Amino acid sequence: MKTAVIGYPRIGKNRELKFESEKFFKGEATEAELLETAAELRKGYLLKQKEAGISFISSNDFSFYDNVLDAAVLFNIIPERYRALGLSSLETYFAMARGYQGDKGNVKALAMKKWFNTNYHYIVPEIDDDTEIKLSGNKPVEAFKEAKGYGVDTKVSLVGPFTLLKLAKYTGSKSAKDFVKPLTASYIELVSRLAGEGAEWIQFDEPSLVKDIDAEDKALFNEIYQSLLDSKKSLKVLIQTYFGDIRDIYSEVTALEFDGIGLDFIEGRKTSELVKTNGFPSDKILFAGLVNGKNIWRNNYAKTLDVLKELKSLGAEVVLSTSCSLLHVPYTLSSETKLTTDYLKHFAFAEEKLSELSELAKLSDFAESGNVAAQPAFTANQALFHGRVDSVDEAVKARVAAIKDSDYTRLPEFHEREKLQKEKLGLPLFPTTTIGSFPQTQDVRQNRQKFRKGLISVDEYTEFNKKKIAECIKLQEEIGLDVIVHGEYERNDMVEYFGENLAGYIFTEKAWVQSYGTRCVKPPIIWGDVSRKNPITVAWSKFAKSCTNKPVKGMLTGPVTILNWSFPREDISIKESTLQIALAIRDEVLDLEANGIDIIQIDEAALREKLPLRKSDWYSQYLDWAIPAFRLVHSGVKPETQIHTHMCYSEFTDIIPAIDAMDADVITFEASRSDLQILDSLKENNFKTEVGPGVYDIHSPRVPSVDEIVNALNAMRDRIEDSKLWVNPDCGLKTRGETETKASLINLVKAAEIIRNK
Repeated sequence: MKTAVIGYPRIGKNRELKFESEKFFKGEATEAELLETAAELRKGYLLKQKEAGISFISSNDFSFYDNVLDAAVLFNIIPERYRALGLSSLETYFAMARGYQGDKGNVKALAMKKWFNTNYHYIVPEIDDDTEIKLSGNKPVEAFKEAKGYGVDTKVSLVGPFTLLKLAKYTGSKSAKDFVKPLTASYIELVSRLAGEGAEWIQFDEPSLVKDIDAEDKALFNEIYQSLLDSKKSLKVLIQTYFGDIRDIYSEVTALEFDGIGLDFIEGRKTSELVKTNGFPSDKILFAGLVNGKNIWRNNYAKTLDVLKELKSLGAEVVLSTSCSLLHVPYTLSSETKLTTDYLKHFAFAEEKLSELSELAKLSDFAESGNVAAQPAFTANQALFHGRVDSVDEAVKARVAAIKDSDYTRLPEFHEREKLQKEKLGLPLFPTTTIGSFPQTQDVRQNRQKFRKGLISVDEYTEFNKKKIAECIKLQEEIGLDVIVHGEYERNDMVEYFGENLAGYIFTEKAWVQSYGTRCVKPPIIWGDVSRKNPITVAWSKFAKSCTNKPVKGMLTGPVTILNWSFPREDISIKESTLQIALAIRDEVLDLEANGIDIIQIDEAALREKLPLRKSDWYSQYLDWAIPAFRLVHSGVKPETQIHTHMCYSEFTDIIPAIDAMDADVITFEASRSDLQILDSLKENNFKTEVGPGVYDIHSPRVPSVDEIVNALNAMRDRIEDSKLWVNPDCGLKTRGETETKASLINLVKAAEIIRNK
């Protein structure tokens, strides 16, 4: 049996791409040095896959920032404001991703959104009416030739034309259908170039096919691929889908002249049913996504081999594949030196998933003859699935079982609470605040590292952080912010920090995963039942409150986000895990309130992340328990206690009623990159919650002007009542520099004062 990998992590075993890119941004590395680092990373993971015996290895899956942005640049989808900067090609690319502020101009970055149901973020292509779509680069061809030079024959992968058109933002009167012909012609030209270089396969990633597909979408898809497939020449075309099933368009996809079709059997709830009921064409290769590309638990070989046996009976050739790109899992277990074998044997990161693919391919032959049970690789694998007794906490399970319907409801209702909170807090119109974190400077990181290594005492560690908190509060008072935060200097990550204080979690050393660009996260692993071991944030919040007479926000991460940004268990439901976490965070909320914290922010940045990609599944599969889980966290507080939440970099316009049903008192969210589009939806849905749309983009180093923020606030006031509008950045400030942070917040406060005075 042959094997395939859809895509591979590109950050490197030790995040080499991140560090070299950041040096390039700071002018500490040349473009040539950055390109050299990237080439070494590509060579390493291409040869790694070849050594593992992978049959279908992808090239062109590497990106300096994002594959969707790569495709946009490849096909000349570059807005004029970036061209006008007169930068090099690579600098223009980064300006689109990060924004630019310098001697050649000042432009914001393109919008950034979550990549379907993952914590990875893609850059949204922006197509103007006068955009001239054409093939304006050669990156896929160069990637193929580079791999060939290493002795690796690859399938060339890139974002497919249907998904590229569906994800793009159209700024004028034209829509996707107006750009079908030039984009299809550009893809055809690329196919011709690759065929001329001797490429055998091209992989078009079309994850948009797993969403709801209507008649217009089908027409768009057919128009693109009928032309493209008619012109493919000797090149074989693999259409690759993932993150779900293609129930709405299965018959159309299988009827077209694709040489291979990639289907997700992990997240595709109806994929098995589709192929069993409708069959699969015998003249095409089925790339079966059966090794999970998003979670880190070992594959259950018995279950996978059973599915493979059924698929082989369909009569078509079957290739065993990952369910999606391995971009979403860490690089290798070999970097983990602190976790014992008792833990590590249960996990498979990207490198280990290559071994799983190879082992499964060999075992599939034994499964055919009925001798698989005698194979050592099979018996060792099955021993992992006999249960982990250390994962069960009966008290936690009993507490979840005892939750009542009334525990999900906060009383009194919002409008009555709103009046009481305004009286108690006495905040001005357009209150100013931040989302929570302040810059994590080198001295902050060094203090944490010294403490972790045992080089300083608990008292020394604590005193350093208290000093930073006091300085942070003094800075906020000088700037004039109305609601103060403590800066979160004690936190390494908004999820890992809480996980370290919850029973049921385990942690890795170097299991980094790319979130966007150079931003990497290290998701903790939910090993067992979750409960709070002791108060987590109370002491820091109490100290911060003692440093100021202004209101101080207690800062927490919500249960849905903690779950979504962890690697979850697979032996119990996600709902049950989330409710366990919700009860733990509820305990923290009530402790903060009991210690005089009047404003508590419970971030749900990742609320949408696990939202099913099909609307028909939204409530039954997710929102019916995710929204109540958030309400469970705060339903026990007093009416005067103000509950905030925060969300970022997702599409929220279509779930506004669900967000309002979270019953928070204030919600802040990203809006600066999306040109405040969400505000119209808030108005249309009579959104009751007070709201703070982000007035500037913190993921860009540029400092917004006062006028820019004033203009944003005026646009907000057209859609939001003055009494409900908060003024804040669109996310935490952890990754920003101190100088730009201070300058941006000074301008933010000035802008709020101008609006108040008007």
